Amino acid sequence: MKAKTLELTMTSLNAALYAVLGYMTFLGLFAPVVGVVRFWPGVFVPAVFAVLFGPLVGGVGASIGIFISDMIVHGNALLSLTVGVPANFVMFFLIGLLANRRFRPAWKYASILVSLSILLVLLGLSYFLPWEGGETFVWLGVTVISIPTLLALGLVWPRWSSYQIAASIGNAIGSTIVGFGVWAFSQFLLLPGGGQNLSIVAAYVLTVFTFMNQIPFLLIVVPPVLKASYRAFPALVRMVEK
Repeated sequence: MKAKTLELTMTSLNAALYAVLGYMTFLGLFAPVVGVVRFWPGVFVPAVFAVLFGPLVGGVGASIGIFISDMIVHGNALLSLTVGVPANFVMFFLIGLLANRRFRPAWKYASILVSLSILLVLLGLSYFLPWEGGETFVWLGVTVISIPTLLALGLVWPRWSSYQIAASIGNAIGSTIVGFGVWAFSQFLLLPGGGQNLSIVAAYVLTVFTFMNQIPFLLIVVPPVLKASYRAFPALVRMVEK
C-alpha cells in the first residue's frame, strides 16, 4: 500500500512539475525562445522521475503533464491525446524501463546510437539548410552541441552509460511518434497553427528537430540531478552500474 501511495504521489508531482515547466517554456520564461525555435528543457523532469521511481511513474506523469500544458497552450485535446500523450508515455516509460539495466559493453551501444544520430542529422541538414531565417542557425547550434555530447558523456560519466543509452532510445522513439503523429493528424484535421496536409518530409524534419531539441537536456541535466537525489536519499539508489 505504501509503495502504491508513493507511486501515486510521485506521478502527480511529476505531472504537475512537467506541466508548469512546459507552460513556462511556452511563455519563454523557463527557457529562451529564439525566433520560432522553442527549447524544451522540461523533459528532464519526467526522465528523473522515471529513473528514480520506475517507468509507470515517468510515463503516466509525463502523459498527464503534457496533456495539461497542451490544453493551456493550444487547447486541441484530440491532437494531444493522439500524439503528445502517447509520445511522452512511450518515451519516459522506456527511459524508466531501460535506465537501470546493464548494457555491456556500453560503448558498443553508445557507438551505434551516435552513428544513427549523426546519420539523422546529416540527412536532416539537407532539408534545413535551404531554409531562411534564424531558426536554421539555432537548430545547427543544437546539433553541434548534441553530437559531441553523445560521444563524450559516456567517457566523462561512465556510471550513467545505461541511462544515456536509455535516454537516447526513448527520445528517438518518442520524437518519431511526434513527427509522424503530427503529420498523420494533418492529413485529416487542421493543426493548431493552421497547417494541414503536411508533406512526409515535414514528418521527418519534425522528428529530427524534436530529438535534437531534447537530447542535450536529457544527457546533461539529468545525471547531476540523479546524483544529488541519490546522495540526499540513499534509499533511492537503483542504479545497476556502480
